[in-house]
Amino acid sequence: MSKPAAAFEPLAVAVLTVSDTRTPDNDTSGDLLASRLEEAGHTLAARQIVKDDIYQLRKVVSDWIADETIQVILTTGGTGFSGRDSTPEALSVLFDKHIEGFGELFRQVSVEDIGSSTIQSRCLAGLANRTAIFCLPGSNNACATGWDRIIRDQLDARYRPCNFVAQVRR
Repeated sequence: MSKPAAAFEPLAVAVLTVSDTRTPDNDTSGDLLASRLEEAGHTLAARQIVKDDIYQLRKVVSDWIADETIQVILTTGGTGFSGRDSTPEALSVLFDKHIEGFGELFRQVSVEDIGSSTIQSRCLAGLANRTAIFCLPGSNNACATGWDRIIRDQLDARYRPCNFVAQVRR
């Protein structure tokens, strides 16, 4: 007997923009992620913009990890090599498990768009307290690539052979 197909399960997703310059009026990458996740059937559970500061980032994400209603966190920004880019340093220490393949696959698919410059992407992902966290670069193109080519499927219970829906808290 074959296993019955899984049903779509909407998830509660928080979006965090990491930037010293973005405001609610010009947060285009945050807007893109919020609209994509809602178009996919998920719920925008929280949204915030925070300065590129390790401790501010950790505070916001730690609060969301502790919030039992949030199942997924998407961050945009702070993953490059400029002086203030600190998302990997801030958040990787919070992960219970690292999703190594996310950064590897993101760079693999990004090479089609930006060539060898993809080596400067330090995007990463992990699980913390049964919350999936995906950290994307700050450009709209990078957010679209990450969502459309990787994250959307991994947050859909119908995607086979595996996805992260069973790994997040219910």
